Amino acid sequence: MRTAIISLFAGLVFLHPAAALAEPKFTIEPVKGNVYHFTAGNYRSVFMVTEAGIFVTDPINPEAARWLKSELSSRFDQPIKYMAYSHNHVDHVLGGEVFAEAGAVVVAQELAAEDIAWTQVPTAPADITFDDFMEIEFGSSTVELRYHGTNNGRGSVSMRFLPANVLYVVDWIVLGRMPYKNLIGYDIHGMIRSTEAVLAGPEFDLFIGGHGKSGKREDVERYLAYLKALYAAVRDGMLQGKTLDTLKAEIQLEEFKDLPMYREWLPMNVEGVYKTLVETSYFNFRPDIDAEF
Repeated sequence: MRTAIISLFAGLVFLHPAAALAEPKFTIEPVKGNVYHFTAGNYRSVFMVTEAGIFVTDPINPEAARWLKSELSSRFDQPIKYMAYSHNHVDHVLGGEVFAEAGAVVVAQELAAEDIAWTQVPTAPADITFDDFMEIEFGSSTVELRYHGTNNGRGSVSMRFLPANVLYVVDWIVLGRMPYKNLIGYDIHGMIRSTEAVLAGPEFDLFIGGHGKSGKREDVERYLAYLKALYAAVRDGMLQGKTLDTLKAEIQLEEFKDLPMYREWLPMNVEGVYKTLVETSYFNFRPDIDAEF
């Protein structure tokens, strides 16, 4: 009887390995060349190790930043010289003081830096800011930071790491998943325009996002195709006078149904575009649309 119980327990462990071995809370993985990505739950940042020091991006939160700082100290014999914020949102920038106190120069696009200062976010303020473009030469490597205009939050940028040619973007390009829920904090016009700018800009070998999966150029192109299809479907339906409930029920975009969270978040994505077209584009004041918004 005792043997049978032990065998049954072993079978349960085999069927449910997560019960016996929990996923690590934080991980570091090499990406390409001297670029690595750091994962904290559903969040990711990247860092680059050079002979002149280490360049880190979003700290994510204080606990994650402290863990990463400790790991960098034990794995690499280089100081942390720079930390760059991807944008202003607090679910990515908290914990910046961990790196600033270690001597890192804090970098942010000027609108992100302004928002962090104005709203008194409890993180490290920016030491240096830029408008449209900044290039940081770092040993034999370079980081190119570009602002493409509004898209998500304030001051959201792309970061291109050379010579590895890895592109890092947070929130406004997400691969292998639907855009987040009802697009809170997003400018759908800016998301489309900024993604087009990335694809029209310098070639990149690998894309890494702050969420979702890594990918190639064709994955970013498919993401853009989804944004355009979503926008057109909502816009055209509103021009026909359809209500939000009707649009949420009718819009399917079946060619993207393989994306995780498709069924759960597509109606919410529709709602996000609808809200933008009412609040930003004033569709509710259009004399050519016979509808109540």
